[in-house]
Amino acid sequence: MYLRHFGLREAPFSITPDTAYFFPHDSAQAALNTLLVALRSGEGFLKIVGEVGCGKTVLCRQLLSILQDECVTAYIPNPDMGSDDLLLTLLQELRVTLPTPEAATSSGLALQHRPVLLNLLGQCLIGHAQQGRRVVVLIDEAQAIPLASIESLRLLSNLETEKQKLLQLVLLGQPELDVKLARPEIRQLLQRITFSEYLGPMRAPQVALYLEHRLIIASASETTDIQVFSAAAAQLIAQFSAGVPRLVNVLAHKCLMLAFGENSHRVTPVHVRLAAADTPGIRQRPSIWQKCKQWCTPSSWLHREAT
Repeated sequence: MYLRHFGLREAPFSITPDTAYFFPHDSAQAALNTLLVALRSGEGFLKIVGEVGCGKTVLCRQLLSILQDECVTAYIPNPDMGSDDLLLTLLQELRVTLPTPEAATSSGLALQHRPVLLNLLGQCLIGHAQQGRRVVVLIDEAQAIPLASIESLRLLSNLETEKQKLLQLVLLGQPELDVKLARPEIRQLLQRITFSEYLGPMRAPQVALYLEHRLIIASASETTDIQVFSAAAAQLIAQFSAGVPRLVNVLAHKCLMLAFGENSHRVTPVHVRLAAADTPGIRQRPSIWQKCKQWCTPSSWLHREAT
């Protein structure tokens, strides 16, 4: 509703992952660099862990966009499935022709034909390797993979020649993924992860740049004013969101709606506070009374005397 008001061609703060809006803040760029270097050097198992809303999916799609011209890629966005269904999904992503239509739709037949399907996968990977193409599989929301399917992935990682891995796997998930991988029964997989990176939120100074970046991408013309958020408003968004990109997007979208409703072309701290009060999951700033109450507790006195 506010696009024409701010000179935009599309909503700049949608929470739908879109590589056109990928912003290489410190943590995101470090994770992307780690993945590219490790994959191009032939490493077999990689892991990216990040909190909810920090941009794992858009990072995954950005990586796919970069790699599409140099290797064969497969993307599994929802790995919450049994090992046989996971194998079928992988074959479909790699465009392998299945022996029968039923094998692609019936888990019972998939189990019956598992040796055949594994042989088809092996032939596919060897064919790509002979033509000098690497095969990279990215698994998003990896914390949802059942333990049996994780073991199946480990077995798939055994597919290799004397010179190289036939299959490179990238797991992207929430911190629960680390908890799952630490379980004793799958410790063999943990030992195979050669590179791991943490995808964290943006630093506070980068939030203002992030807001401008998305406004530039969404602008309808070069004359569009991208200085919509005042410095104080951007700083307040950084505080409320703790630098989490998804929360930044939610707050920024609501701020634009509030400014539009007032027929204003500037987002102020007042708009940010109103948006934050209407947004679950944001980091609310403590009131002066709460600060005083915390400062006046006996534990705080002991801390002051100790220091």
